[in-house]
Amino acid sequence: MFTKVLHLSKISGLLRNGEIDLIDFINCLCDRIDKIEPEIFSLIPEENRRERLLNEAKQLLSVYSDKDKRPLFFGVPIGVKDIFKVDGFHTQCGSALPVELFEGEEASCVRKLKTEGALILGKTVTTEFAYFEPGPTKNPLNPEHTPGGSSSGSAAAVAAGFTPFAFGTQTIGSIIRPAAFCGIYGFKSSFGRIPTDGVIPFSPSADHVGFFTQDIEGCIMAASMLCNDWNYNKICRQSKKLIIGIPDDKYLEQASDEILTAFEKQLKVLENNGALIKRIKLFDNIDEINRMHRLMVAAEMAEVHKNWFALYEPIYRTLTKQIINEGQQLGKNDPNELYNARKGRFILRNKIESFKKNSNIDLWVSPSTLTPAPEGLESTGSPLMNLPWTYSGLPSITIPAGKNFQNLPIGLQFSGSFNEDEMMLSMIKKINDWYL
Repeated sequence: MFTKVLHLSKISGLLRNGEIDLIDFINCLCDRIDKIEPEIFSLIPEENRRERLLNEAKQLLSVYSDKDKRPLFFGVPIGVKDIFKVDGFHTQCGSALPVELFEGEEASCVRKLKTEGALILGKTVTTEFAYFEPGPTKNPLNPEHTPGGSSSGSAAAVAAGFTPFAFGTQTIGSIIRPAAFCGIYGFKSSFGRIPTDGVIPFSPSADHVGFFTQDIEGCIMAASMLCNDWNYNKICRQSKKLIIGIPDDKYLEQASDEILTAFEKQLKVLENNGALIKRIKLFDNIDEINRMHRLMVAAEMAEVHKNWFALYEPIYRTLTKQIINEGQQLGKNDPNELYNARKGRFILRNKIESFKKNSNIDLWVSPSTLTPAPEGLESTGSPLMNLPWTYSGLPSITIPAGKNFQNLPIGLQFSGSFNEDEMMLSMIKKINDWYL
């Protein structure tokens, strides 16, 4: 409904070479925000946003008057999930707690893009502390439905055409799920490849930084800038038939019949373009994987919030209180619970990588979500399709791959090998064309 094509790869080039006037571009985006934002609530309100952005744009134009010396993100306005610390902006974390608690040095990933010429469009709405209590954000494609979470505002802002790029985080499914619900691309790096410093933690053992774009080329461009030690020599150049694995077991059975029917159609597209599909019993113990991940994130969230919760428990929202209370109880009966849950990440990763190697699999594929975007804003939807890939720390991406009878997007999730983000994305660039 409120979509506008805003491809990062194209916009960035046009801004650098001056084919798009930066001042005009900022005014155009602000006009769009003024018109549409009151209906979708993707951004943290900011007085004089336009004036600030125009002043920053003029400064940038003064510094980079020579078009040949302009950096990659010159003039690109980016959204930043409101758990990232950004100079000049308060961090609220979707909560009612005092903003002074969250002050500190700017996130290095944000600073990296600012150094490359990016402008901060603004902070984007997050669920409370990146968990399940939703904010006011609506899905731009159908405002009667959730945009997903916890990176609700970032996904919605990109889908609505306010920005070609927005930062998010994923601790369970907070990038892949909202990207799929909003019909855009969502990328989660391998664990630790994009630094998490300057980001208010949820679960340090599972927190990943990632982002949203409207195009795969822009996604790859941003990943090459943000992922530590990006290696262009790892990019897939061979023309061999792709072998794609499906975890065809209790994990897949968690998805709704509607999504599974769509998934089989999506697989036909892969096969019709020459990919070989292998169905593998990978996550038959998915209930245990889900349980171990839950133990870990609950315990770590309780530890992160230990001092804040002691002072401000009454103003935490219900679901956030519940997981913190749950985390506080862990280890009382078994002191090794958290240790085993953290260790389980590496056990699962090694299992996945072993199956991948032994079956000559290039990529894993699975549904991005259990259902299309649910109606209403009370829930952000289930992240269970994303959980094992997050728990194991493997890189993942969702691409738009169709719509349902209500015209709601359905995403397709791919996962690669640890620290092989380059290889995964280069293969996805080829696959993406099959769904356009």
